[in-house]
Amino acid sequence: MHAAVIFGPGGSTKDLEPFQTRSEATWLIGLPANPNAADAILIFGGDGTVHRHLADLVRLQLPVLVVPCGSGNDFARALNLRSVSDSLAAWRKFSSGTDNVKTIDLGVISPLATDQPRAPRYFCCVGGVGLDGEIARRANRLPQWLRAHGGYVFSLLPALLRFAPVPMKISADHAGHPEVVHKVVVAAFANAPAYGGGMKIAPRAQLDDGALDVCVIRDMNKLKLFCLFPTIYFGRHLSIPQVEYFQTDYLRLETEEPLDVYADGEYVCRTPIEVRVARGVLRVIRG
Repeated sequence: MHAAVIFGPGGSTKDLEPFQTRSEATWLIGLPANPNAADAILIFGGDGTVHRHLADLVRLQLPVLVVPCGSGNDFARALNLRSVSDSLAAWRKFSSGTDNVKTIDLGVISPLATDQPRAPRYFCCVGGVGLDGEIARRANRLPQWLRAHGGYVFSLLPALLRFAPVPMKISADHAGHPEVVHKVVVAAFANAPAYGGGMKIAPRAQLDDGALDVCVIRDMNKLKLFCLFPTIYFGRHLSIPQVEYFQTDYLRLETEEPLDVYADGEYVCRTPIEVRVARGVLRVIRG
């Protein structure tokens, strides 16, 4: 067996040693040149590391095992890989011939503005516009150790104090959702349930259902909004009147002024955008 390895920030070959034990695999550091050069790809990192390689992973169509070593590991958790030990157990099953490979969807963000690169970008977990983008921007400036231990939470309060809800026009391929304009705090579109290190913004999302789960949080006073965020960790925010939640396979989002779009904790582009589902484009090794 030939296995390719990708290391995220701070990763090293030392992280690979438990996977090499009792394994007859030949190891290649970096992406393989073509699908015939490896039998699987291991990614040591978090959501951002996975995000940066998604286009190549889709092109290669090799089974991917995520080893959660990043500041945000929501994608790994969605695959039932909550620790390095879980990934090691999944790797040993895969190596022994157990069929623990699953085909999943990805989201695709397409910028619409003519002054931006028009290439679509895949995402694996959650993308969003509004307050969460401001939080992600601030969290990305924190030291890595702090990002990994509550960076999203530490960035919430200063972002909340400065953020003002913005008018957004949201169009969706969803019978109960006509084109509307709201003053919006957060517009999140999800392929997986959580982002930000465990915030279940889209608790009903599934990786293989061919749909995006959309969560729109409309304008509310800042004290109520601050109190809302802890409920998101448990997915209990959907009953709040200012929260709208639906599924679609297409979303168009426009704002009066261009706003930053983030996905998987990474900057993608600015509005306006279209978002779609790419069905069954990634093969993953699950826990």
